[in-house]
Amino acid sequence: MPLLDPKTWQSRTLAGGEYAVTEPATGETLATVTLAAAEDVATAARDARAAQAEWAKAPHFVRAAVLRRAGDLFAAHADELREWIVRESGSIPGKADFELHVAAQECYEAAALASRPSGQILPSEAPRLSYTRRVPVGVVGVISPFNAPLILSIRSVAPALALGNAVVLKPDPRTAVCGGLALAAVLAEAGLPEGLLHVLPGGPEAGQALVADPNVPVISFTGSTAAGRAVGEAAGRLLKRAHLELGGNSALIVLEDADIDAVISTAAWGSFFHQGQICMTTGRHLVHASLYEEYVERLAAKADSLAVGDPHREQVHLGPIIDSAQLAKIQGLVESSTARGAKLAAGGTHERLFYRPTVLAGVDDATPAYAEEVFGPVAPVRSFADADEAAALAAAGPYGLSLGIVTRDTARGLDLAERIPTGIAHINDQTVNDEAVAPFGGIAASGTGARFGGEANLEAFTDVRWTTVRADVAPYPF
Repeated sequence: MPLLDPKTWQSRTLAGGEYAVTEPATGETLATVTLAAAEDVATAARDARAAQAEWAKAPHFVRAAVLRRAGDLFAAHADELREWIVRESGSIPGKADFELHVAAQECYEAAALASRPSGQILPSEAPRLSYTRRVPVGVVGVISPFNAPLILSIRSVAPALALGNAVVLKPDPRTAVCGGLALAAVLAEAGLPEGLLHVLPGGPEAGQALVADPNVPVISFTGSTAAGRAVGEAAGRLLKRAHLELGGNSALIVLEDADIDAVISTAAWGSFFHQGQICMTTGRHLVHASLYEEYVERLAAKADSLAVGDPHREQVHLGPIIDSAQLAKIQGLVESSTARGAKLAAGGTHERLFYRPTVLAGVDDATPAYAEEVFGPVAPVRSFADADEAAALAAAGPYGLSLGIVTRDTARGLDLAERIPTGIAHINDQTVNDEAVAPFGGIAASGTGARFGGEANLEAFTDVRWTTVRADVAPYPF
């Protein structure tokens, strides 16, 4: 029996109008969903708050059991969910399988989170018991994007629920099913009580209403830096916590002692995986001058060898860009870069939404595709003379998300990483990595720091309450 039934997947009648979810590879309508308006957000937040109190009282093992079952169900319904991820978001099947794996792991880790020690016994100057404990914040608002829709929703939804909160989730309408409705169906089948998860596909109006709603004290946002700034500003005025995971322009540094035979596959994956539509994508390839010419030639050859097409019907390495607006942005950055003197070593062309993996050589600070986040399959390559220059180039710019360093001397790689401020660093790997057990987040224009994994989830989705207990009423001098 299918998990997802279009007749029942939206139990609430929403006021934002109908929206056709399309397959970017073909333009075919996959589903019609109803979008949320501002009044729908207010209703959902009130209902979530009303339901949350009983859920917070539930024993930790009850909440944990729901999350464990949800993790199992992602595997049990993998075939159905994989097809939705592939067709709705343009993912190749391997990327869809990775999302399903991480989604299950996020649920299992969240289940373990439910029984984590929730406080501390404190020393006190008075004759009393003094302790802290973590309590649910109440309702968590989650705003998630299109690029890794299942992961980027469940990584907030699962821990928030496990810790006793209710959730209002606003997925990108382009991936309303695999980024929202699929999660709701899995968790409902897993036994999550009604009223605790509300899925409201919608646009900016719904997102703004969610941030502003008085019943939603914490916002977990994943998206562009520009949108994240607006979310953070609005939340700050209301004295709300906003956990922001934003854009990036991550560097891969290839030192002179790197194994050139091994590094090209790593480099190509960093820039071209999921068409470059990942916040951690390798946006800048910084290569020692002694390897630069060979690196460009071999990375371009690798790019030319990759198959681009419909991932649902063909075996390909890259699928489609999510929509025409995003493709136009990519094409514009590549064209303006070549106009400023960058050399097009590979790619730079497209058929419909299928953009060829692209390599740009001869880039500098003024090259738009080097200086800005492209969010497409574009690999700008720049040379450096020594480690000091590499560190300076990698640290330049507004972002601070991920970093990769390739070298045969791992101690040297670790030392270099210490000089470059980022939230994530990988030695002898590219910049795109994710595990449910690891903290994830960037600094500066890439976000407000690690907010996923273990302690980070506790910080994100609970408040600390100080409590004291005395045997007798406390005496005072007046």
